Amino acid sequence: MGSIEALSLAVGTAWTSGINLYATVAALGLAGRFEMIQLPQSLEVLTNPIVIAVACIMYAIEFFVDKIPFVDNGWDVLHTFIRVPAGAILAARSLGEMSPGLEFAALLGGGSIALAAHGSKATSRLAINSSPEPFSNWIASFVEDVAVLGGIWIIFNHPWLMLALVFVFLALMIWIVPRIFRFAKRGFTMLRNRLGGIKPGQASTSTPQSR
Repeated sequence: MGSIEALSLAVGTAWTSGINLYATVAALGLAGRFEMIQLPQSLEVLTNPIVIAVACIMYAIEFFVDKIPFVDNGWDVLHTFIRVPAGAILAARSLGEMSPGLEFAALLGGGSIALAAHGSKATSRLAINSSPEPFSNWIASFVEDVAVLGGIWIIFNHPWLMLALVFVFLALMIWIVPRIFRFAKRGFTMLRNRLGGIKPGQASTSTPQSR
């Protein structure tokens, strides 16, 4: 695997892991096991049947959890501590044997990309949950799955395109983060109201009683 292909694999898997780690591991493992793609030796562990089975089971669980409003937010919070470290490890192992300094830099870079992808997913989902209709979660979940599977295909077929897409994504994140958080604030408010037993619209219509 050439340097560009390895870099595309590192950057791409970090990005897809931040969106859906289990889909990433399952897709890479299955594709590698059936020789649809050529994984570097450092990632051949993903083709282990046990790894594939666990990834598929966890993906099946996430497939349903990810479509339940506000439950998906709790799932995202929990997976901050799973997707980001896993994305960093996948990125570093994609580059093969390196000096300790370069390996640490790869871990930091991969973790940062995974965190950016995970953060955009989590805040977008929180903003989506502020919508009263129930279908936005389903659409977002399917779009994320397609993005992960499509991203893995691009990694191995158009490595330069994957590098460009991730670069554009990071640049877009810098520009759009403040706007995402404004929408996510509405989701936080709705979640807080729901946990407090306040019905939609009740908080906005209620006013303090005068004494």
